[in-house]
Amino acid sequence: MVRSPKTSARNQPRQQKPVAGQAGRKPRQTSGDDAAPSRRPPPPGEGKRGEQGYLAYLLRQANAATRLAMERSLAELGVTSPQFVVLTMLNAYPGLSGAELARVAVLTPQTVGVIIRNLERDGAIRKSPHPIHGRALQWTVTQRGATLLDKCRRHAHTIERRLAAGLSAAAQRLIRRWLAKIAADL
Repeated sequence: MVRSPKTSARNQPRQQKPVAGQAGRKPRQTSGDDAAPSRRPPPPGEGKRGEQGYLAYLLRQANAATRLAMERSLAELGVTSPQFVVLTMLNAYPGLSGAELARVAVLTPQTVGVIIRNLERDGAIRKSPHPIHGRALQWTVTQRGATLLDKCRRHAHTIERRLAAGLSAAAQRLIRRWLAKIAADL
């Protein structure tokens, strides 16, 4: 004996509910020629990518643009942005451990480990044992690293000048204070 399938909502063809304001209308048939044109997002600085945008998105967008410009500029020296950050932080705070360096450079410990190995291999930084914590290593910039950092800074200053174009010294201080506060408070 063959059983007939039970009739249920699952077995019934799905009916589309009318959209508000379109009761009784038939769905519009579209062909490839009749399709609506795709909307392209505006360029940076316009719409939601401009003054109407969310602050967090605008910070991310600005960071991406700045990082790309920095990477392109530093590539001429064979240096990456994270390497530049590591050299900058070690120059400012000599003797940091790898873990401390990862925190202040806002990089993962794994990334810092790779950067440290490469910079050490190139003679830009050197390690020494920590005077109290024997297993911990301290890192410092060598003369070769300081020379490389100086070249990197010249490239970075070009980007900084572009970032600060049209801003007064007071506006720059306000922006720096605001950005530092975000990092400290969030």
